Amino acid sequence: MNFRFKKKLYILLFTQLAINIISFISYRKISLISYINISFLFTAALLLLTTLIYTIHSGFYDAISRSFNLAFSRGKDERRLEDIPRLSEMITVDEKPLLFHGLMNGLFMMIALIAYYL
Repeated sequence: MNFRFKKKLYILLFTQLAINIISFISYRKISLISYINISFLFTAALLLLTTLIYTIHSGFYDAISRSFNLAFSRGKDERRLEDIPRLSEMITVDEKPLLFHGLMNGLFMMIALIAYYL
């Protein structure tokens, strides 16, 4: 197997294990409905984090972050707006793995939902 595929598989197994452990801790049992509830939270968190990183990389928050940086550093030294780095240049996290794991956990949640309603 490819190293990247193994790494993705291990992370996916880790998230599934974490979902089951949190389900057992919060509900005192592992059931299909508790798995669905906890996996929804994991999926939502991963997908929301993915969209946040995507919007940061698109440059949406660059003007706001540079303005705040300039405003809060007033009086300390002479800076120009062009000297302040953009937020999209500083955040270098790749959103694609988060998207993959969010979608895979969502797929497992949907399979569990179908099994629950059938």
